[in-house]
Amino acid sequence: MSSNKKYWKSVEELENSSIVEALRNNEFVEEIPTDEFLGNAEALSTSGTSRRDFLKYVGFSTAAVTLAACEGPVHKSIPYVLQPEQIIPGVADYYATTVFDGFDFANLLVKTREGRPIKIENNTIAGAKFSANARIHASILGLYDSARLKEPKVDGKDSSWSAVDLKIKSSLADAKAKGGQVVLLTNTLASPSTDKLIAEFIAKNPNAKHVVYDAVSSSEALDAFEAVYGQRALVDYDFSKASLIVSVGADFLGDWQGGGYDTGYAHGRIPQNGKMSRHFQFESNMTLSGAAADKRVPMTVAAQKQALVQIYNIIAGASVPVALEEKFKVEVVKAAQQLKAAGSKGVLVSGIEDKNAQLLVLAINQVLASEAFNTAGARQIRKGSNAIVAQLIKDMEAGSVHTLIMSGVNPVYTLANSASFVSGLKKVKTSVSFSLKEDETASIVSIAAPAPHYLESWGDLELTSGTYSLTQPTIRPIFNTKQFQDVLLSVNGTAGTFYDYLKANSGAYTAGASWNKVLHDGVAVLGSSALTGGAIDAATAASAVVKSKDAGDFELVLYTKTGLGDGQHANNPWLQEFPDPITRVSWDNYVTVSNADAKKLGLSNEIVANGGLNGSYATLTVDGVKLENVPVIVQPGQAVGTLGLALGYGRKAALKEEMQVGLNAYALYKGFNNVQSVSIAKAGGVHEFACVQGQKTLMGRGDIIKETTLEIFNTKDAEHWNEKPMVSLDHQEVEATTVDLWESFDRTTGHHFNLSIDLNACTGCGACVIACHAENNVPVVGKAEVRRSRDMHWLRIDRYYSSESTFEGDNERKEGIAGLSSSLSTFNEMEKAGDNPQVAFQPVMCQHCNHAPCETVCPVAATSHGREGQNHMAYNRCVGTRYCANNCPYKVRRFNWFLYNKNTEFDYHMNDDLGRMVLNPDVNVRSRGVMEKCSMCIQMTQATKLKAKNEGRPVRDGEFQTACSSACSSGAMIFGDVNDKESKVAKLAADERSYHLLEHVGTKPNVVYHVKVRNT
Repeated sequence: MSSNKKYWKSVEELENSSIVEALRNNEFVEEIPTDEFLGNAEALSTSGTSRRDFLKYVGFSTAAVTLAACEGPVHKSIPYVLQPEQIIPGVADYYATTVFDGFDFANLLVKTREGRPIKIENNTIAGAKFSANARIHASILGLYDSARLKEPKVDGKDSSWSAVDLKIKSSLADAKAKGGQVVLLTNTLASPSTDKLIAEFIAKNPNAKHVVYDAVSSSEALDAFEAVYGQRALVDYDFSKASLIVSVGADFLGDWQGGGYDTGYAHGRIPQNGKMSRHFQFESNMTLSGAAADKRVPMTVAAQKQALVQIYNIIAGASVPVALEEKFKVEVVKAAQQLKAAGSKGVLVSGIEDKNAQLLVLAINQVLASEAFNTAGARQIRKGSNAIVAQLIKDMEAGSVHTLIMSGVNPVYTLANSASFVSGLKKVKTSVSFSLKEDETASIVSIAAPAPHYLESWGDLELTSGTYSLTQPTIRPIFNTKQFQDVLLSVNGTAGTFYDYLKANSGAYTAGASWNKVLHDGVAVLGSSALTGGAIDAATAASAVVKSKDAGDFELVLYTKTGLGDGQHANNPWLQEFPDPITRVSWDNYVTVSNADAKKLGLSNEIVANGGLNGSYATLTVDGVKLENVPVIVQPGQAVGTLGLALGYGRKAALKEEMQVGLNAYALYKGFNNVQSVSIAKAGGVHEFACVQGQKTLMGRGDIIKETTLEIFNTKDAEHWNEKPMVSLDHQEVEATTVDLWESFDRTTGHHFNLSIDLNACTGCGACVIACHAENNVPVVGKAEVRRSRDMHWLRIDRYYSSESTFEGDNERKEGIAGLSSSLSTFNEMEKAGDNPQVAFQPVMCQHCNHAPCETVCPVAATSHGREGQNHMAYNRCVGTRYCANNCPYKVRRFNWFLYNKNTEFDYHMNDDLGRMVLNPDVNVRSRGVMEKCSMCIQMTQATKLKAKNEGRPVRDGEFQTACSSACSSGAMIFGDVNDKESKVAKLAADERSYHLLEHVGTKPNVVYHVKVRNT
C-alpha cells in the first residue's frame, strides 16, 4: 500500500519541533521596517488616528518597498552603424564547444545574444556524451568576472606581452646555457595539439620537462590502470549496462574520477518492464551516490578496504583473511553474492586512494566480464602523478629548477605542502603563471600572464579515447589576454597563431571528418578498440590492502562539494549561494560528524528563532597541522569514527570580500591522500550557517514524497502504492481531484504545458538550479539574507530523510501500531533521526496550478493564469502584498526585500557593468518590493513557437524546453505539451507512477511527479 512514512528535513526539526512549528507559521520572519518610511512610529498609534488614516498607513506599508522602483534611470542605446550580417537583434545564436578546465568537462552549446555569451546548454548531438554540471553552467559568469587579470604583470607591475615574450625567451636561453631545469607545470590538458606543441618545445629545449598536476588527485587509479593496460587513463564506466552496481567509497554521481555518470546511471534506475538496476553503496560521508543507493552501509575507509577484499574473495574464489565486523560482513557478503550472480551485468567501482585497491577493482571487473567496464573509450581527463609532483618540489627546493612555466594550476593554494613550494619558488630564477586571476600563485611569481576564459579560446580535446572535440571562442577577448599555447608557439619560433596550428594539425585526429564539420558539431566520434589488459597479481594486492594501517580514532575524509569543486570557481556567487544537495548549506564548508560522535564530543546544531541554523566550532589536527574554528554539521548517515570536510574553500587572493568564505582544507590533504588520521576537539563560539533546509517547509502535510519498493510496484495495483487522496461528497468517498470549487476551462486546444519530474532519476546534482539562475536573471542575495530565509532561488531541490533506515522497516512498524497510546508513542519514536536514513530529492518550483490559490488573493491581479497552463506574473502590477506567497501551499514564491541590482550592499555580478553582461535580455530584472517565481521559462516556449512559425511547421516533440529540463542530464525533468498526445510528457503524465504534490488541496498543478521506486 502507499507509504505514510513520516519525513523530516533536518535533525533540528525533530529535536526542536516548537521552533520549527513557529517558523512554519511565520514564513516571512522579519517584518518590513515601516517606521523607516513613515517617520515617527509613535504618532501612528495615537488615539486620534482615523479609520481612513489607518487604512492609508496599512496600504502604504505594503507598497512602501516598491517606491524605489517607481523612478528608473534613463539609458540611451547606441544602434549599429553597420549591422553584422550574422547578428539579428533579439535572436540567439548557438555555438558548439567543449570545455575542460582540468577538473570539469562537457560538450556544450553556448547561447549568445548580440555577440554576448549568456547561457550554457548541453550539446545533444550524437557523440556528445558529457553534459554540463552545476559548475559548468555557472562558469559563464566567470567570463564577466571583474576580478580577472587584465594585463600581463612582470615583477608585480603592469607590462606588455612583448616584454613577457622577451623575458621568457631570455630565461630559456640562460637555463640552456647554465644547464638548469625548465619545467612546464600544467593541469591535465587532454589536448592532442597542445601535447604535440609541448613535445616540440621539449625538443628545442632538451633541459625541459612537462609535469602534470591535478589539484584533486586520481594518481592511484591511474597507476593501477597504467600497470594493467599500459595507458595512463581511467575507465569510462557505462552504468546503463549494469543491473547491479556495487560502490566501495566511490561517489560516482558526484566528482569521482571526473563524474558525468548520472545519465547512464539514471537510465537503469527508472522501472521498465518491472525491472531496474540495484545499487549497493559502502561509504563514509553521505554522498549523492549514497543518497541514491538502494542499500547504503556507512563504514570507515579502513573497513571499506576489508570489504573490498571480501568482495574479491567471493568473486574470484580467493581466501585472503579479512578482519570485518559481523554487521558489515553480512551486508558485504550479500552484495558480493548478488554481484557474482549478475556476472557481466554487474560492476564494481571504488574511490579508495590506494593502487592495490584499484588493482582489485580491475581484477574483479575482469572476472565478471562486466559490460559496464569500458576500456575502449578510456578517459583522458586525469594524468597527474603524485610522485612526479613531489619530486618537482624537491628539485625546486634544491635550486635545480631555473625556469618554471605554469598553466591552469594554483599550487600555492592547492598543495598541502604549500610552504615547501613557495620556498622552492623563491629559488626559481623565472616563474610564470598563466591564470584567469592574480590568484595565490600568480601573485608571487615573476610573470603573471592573463589567460583567456575558455569561451575566448581555441583548443582541441580528447576527453575519451576515440573522440575528438574542439573548443572555439564565442566572444572576442575582453581583456589583454593570451593563451599559453600562443606563447609556446612564439617561444618555439613557429609562425602563426594557435588557431592556425590547431587547424593545420586537426587532420591527424579527425579521421577524415572536415574541420568545418567538427567545428559545427563540436565533437567527432572516431571509435577505438578495447584495451588488452595484462596479468594482475590480485592476490598480492589483496594481501597488501588488508594490511593497510588504520587511521586511528577518527578518519578525515576529504571530498569536493557539488558547488565549488576544487575551488577554482570560488569567486562565482551563483555557486557560493548554491545549497549543498545533502546538507542544504551555502556559503560555507564544514566538518560533518555523526550524531553519535557529536554527542561524545559535545558538538551540536540548533535552529534559532529567525530560522537560521547555528553550529559548534571544532579544531582539526592532522599530522601537526591545525585547522581551527571549523564549523560543525551533525550529518545523519555519517559513518561513526569518520569526519567529512570539503576542499575548495578558504581562498583569499583575487576574490571579492563576500566570496572569501570557508577554510582551506587542502592544508590537510597530505600526500594527496583524501583519508587522513585526525584528532578533533570542540572549540569555543557558535557559527551561523546559511542553511535553507529548515525554511519553506510544506506545512507538515503528507503526499509530498511518494515511495514504494520494486516488489510492491510489480505485484500490487497502482492504488496500493500510488494512493489517490479521497474526500467525502454527498456522503460518498470520491477522489479529491474530481471535486472542484471552480469551473474549469476547456484547455484541449492549443498548447498546454506540463513538466514531469521523475524522483527515481533525480540525483540532486543541482545543474537545474544554476541553469535557472542564468536563464531567468535570478539575483544573489548573500549569506546574511539566505540565513534570514530570503534566498531567491526559483527552483529548490528539497532533500528528505526518512524516519527509518529502510522503507520496509518503516511500514512494518507503522502497521504494528495497536491502540491510541501505542500510536502516539510509536509515531513519536518514528520521528527520531535514524543513524542511516534513506534520502529522497525533490525539485520544487512553481507548480503552475490550473486552480491557483495565489491568483484569487492578489488584490491587483498581478498574478494570473494563461491558457497554456502557465501562471503568469505582471511585475509592474505587483505591489508586494505577499498574499500570494502566504496562500501558496508549495512555498515557491520569492519576495524582493531589497534592490539586488546595482546595489553596493549586494556586491555580486549584478553590481558591476561587466557582471551584468551575463543577464538575459528576454527576462526582466526585478526590483524591490516585487514578488517573483518560476515562469516555466515562458520566454523559451514563446521563442520555440515563433521559430516553428517562421519555418512553417508545427513544433516537434522535445523542442519545447525550460532551463531546468534542458539542463537535466539524468532525464528526470521532461517538459512539453500534454495536448500533443504522442508527446513524451503526455505519456508520462498518464503513467501510473504519476502524481501531483498535495493533490487533496485541489490546486491541479501542471508539474507532475513520479513515485520513487526502491529496489530494496
